[in-house]
Amino acid sequence: MPTSPAPQGRHPKVVIAEFMDEAAIAAELGGFTTLYDPALVDRPADLRAALADADALVVRNRTQVNAALLAAAPDLKAVGRLGVGLDNIDLAACRARGIAVYPATGANDVAVAEYVIGTAMLLLRGAYGATAAVAAGTWPRNALMGREISGKRLGLVGFGAIARETARRALALGMRVSAHDPFLPADDPAWRLECGPVDRADLATLIAGSDVLSLHVPLTDETKGMIDAGAIARMPAGAVLINAARGEVVDGAAVAEALRAGHLGGAALDVFPQEPLDAAAGAAYRDLPNLVLTPHIAGVTQESNVRVSRVTAQAVRRHLSEG
Repeated sequence: MPTSPAPQGRHPKVVIAEFMDEAAIAAELGGFTTLYDPALVDRPADLRAALADADALVVRNRTQVNAALLAAAPDLKAVGRLGVGLDNIDLAACRARGIAVYPATGANDVAVAEYVIGTAMLLLRGAYGATAAVAAGTWPRNALMGREISGKRLGLVGFGAIARETARRALALGMRVSAHDPFLPADDPAWRLECGPVDRADLATLIAGSDVLSLHVPLTDETKGMIDAGAIARMPAGAVLINAARGEVVDGAAVAEALRAGHLGGAALDVFPQEPLDAAAGAAYRDLPNLVLTPHIAGVTQESNVRVSRVTAQAVRRHLSEG
């Protein structure tokens, strides 16, 4: 339920427009005036009204913190992002106003890494959708002879903190790991993880040689449409594609077509150009048993929600207290 404590006197006001751990709000934002309404993102007029006297705004990825929204918040001093992607926040407009932006860097790395490894294992093995058939007595053993993850090559497009957590888990499972990151020098120690080395590769080589390809890049002009029909065609037959980065990085229709044609062995898509995905857009993905669709949840677990909420609330509290 939305909560709006009203302390005596003028305390900094924090508006929280999407879901957040309530214990973190109570522990870290006590003494502030907080308006917590996780449905506020879906009521733009109410959000603008709430921001009229707000000192800070806390969002996830759905709230578009653009110049128009900032104009409704003349006293805004900080924006907390419950996550790490910042493409829904107009950073230039925030800088022009002197508004600090605080992403929850590192707080959901483990959750995303586990999602990537979990879906890779699920799709390679291909056995876990057989409950109804087994219960009906059909016993489809021969049809469910899947693949092991050990010995496969994981390709990581981008090698930041989340990709490195993914690499650690992949290496522990016996995978070989390669990554492409043009912003990470060849002599950076990140290429030599404590659990094993990660091969540095150009993008074309990575795409052509990965049994599992996982995307870990922000949405930029360079990454938009990076994995299109041509790139998918260059992936090995039977490869698995996982996108928990940003929807616009991948051509979803091309993924569906490659799955139907049997070129891709599986895919997991957690992000989409349009969120929520409506029925018309979702029609392209129907009747594909080797496809996993999830609602932008790779980085959201019970544990990561607590970490993300606490880190974000602490950053906002510190900024407002010191300011």
